[in-house]
Amino acid sequence: MVDFDANNPDEAALETGRLLFAKECTFMLGCVTLEQLPAPTLPEIAFAGRSNVGKSSLINALTGRKALARTSNTPGRTREINFFEFRDRLRLVDMPGYGFAKVPKAVVEGWTQLIHDYLRGRAVLRRLCVLVDGRHGLKPNDDQLMTLLDKAAVNYRVVLTKADKPHSAEIRKIYDDVVLALKKHPAAVPEPMVTSAEKGLGVAELRAELAGFAVPPGSG
Repeated sequence: MVDFDANNPDEAALETGRLLFAKECTFMLGCVTLEQLPAPTLPEIAFAGRSNVGKSSLINALTGRKALARTSNTPGRTREINFFEFRDRLRLVDMPGYGFAKVPKAVVEGWTQLIHDYLRGRAVLRRLCVLVDGRHGLKPNDDQLMTLLDKAAVNYRVVLTKADKPHSAEIRKIYDDVVLALKKHPAAVPEPMVTSAEKGLGVAELRAELAGFAVPPGSG
C-alpha cells in the first residue's frame, strides 16, 4: 500500500486516539427534524458521504464495534442523523447518505434540508468527514456538498474509504486527483485521509485526528 503523508500522526496522538475510542460509545438518538437534535453540550464529529460509501462501517471500525452503526448493502438505509457519544468527551454523528438512495424524492429532499440546516447551524460541530469511495474518487454531488461546506465555513476532511480494493497505483492517482480538487475548496483540509474499515488501514490515524477535538479527560 502506498504511504500517504496525511496519515502519519505521532505516537502520542495515536495513543490518545486509541484510549478515547476504546471507551464505551453508546447510541444516543436518531433525528429527523432540527427540533430533535440533542443539546449542543459536546464537540461533534460528523460523517457524510454518498449512499453506500461505508460511513457505518468506518464508524464501527473506529469504535472497535461490529454493529454500533447499522450497515447495509442497500443505499439509503440511514434515514436519520444518528448520534453516538463517548460519555462527557465527544459525539460522532452519522448522517444520511446522499446520491442514489432508493426512497421517494420528497424524503430525500427532506433529508437534504435537514443535513444542510445541521451543517450551517451546529456550533459544536468541530469537523466533518466527507467520505469518498476510494475506488471511484470524487463525484459531482461530493463537490456540491463541499461547496456548501465552503460557504458555511465548516471545516472538513475528505476520507477515502475502501482503499484496500484498488491497486496501489489506482489509489495513488485518486488521492492525487482529490488533492488537486481540494485546492478549490477553502474549508477543506488540504490532504485526504486513506482508510479501509475492512483491513483497518488508516483507522488508528483517523482516531488520532478526531481525538484532538474531544473534551480533555477530567475536564467535565
